[in-house]
Amino acid sequence: MNLWDFLSEELKILVISSLPIIELRGAIPYAISRGMNPLHAALLCIGGSMVPVPFLLFFLKPFFASLRNVLMIEKFEKWLIRRVEKKAKRIKKYSVFGLVLFVAVPLPSTGVWTGAIAAAFFNLRNKYAFFAILLGNTIAAFIITFLSYFAVSKM
Repeated sequence: MNLWDFLSEELKILVISSLPIIELRGAIPYAISRGMNPLHAALLCIGGSMVPVPFLLFFLKPFFASLRNVLMIEKFEKWLIRRVEKKAKRIKKYSVFGLVLFVAVPLPSTGVWTGAIAAAFFNLRNKYAFFAILLGNTIAAFIITFLSYFAVSKM
């Protein structure tokens, strides 16, 4: 027995959806495949995936600013900036609207974690970035829920 066995299904879904990379893109199909109501799963996953966003938005900007003062990390920072800029061209071009589109696309590495990192890099205001990420995340949840429900109902 481990801690995971003692958690309710809802709490498991919340935890899974808050993890980087997995987020709601993996948690919604998991929840629906376990028999959870699709709407319930989507709402839980939206909530769970949004938990780290305020922390990321508030702490990444000062963190990246402090990294710029460390010479040994300069190469890593430049690599990371190039990677984020390459992935987040829409955000740079369209600002908050681009962030909504970026997070809404249900593909790997376009979720709330990457969106929050990109918002910090492009110095978007936290208030606007949070709501853009929430809107994009909700759109992605709708798409993933529809596709997952369709896939499970065809089995």
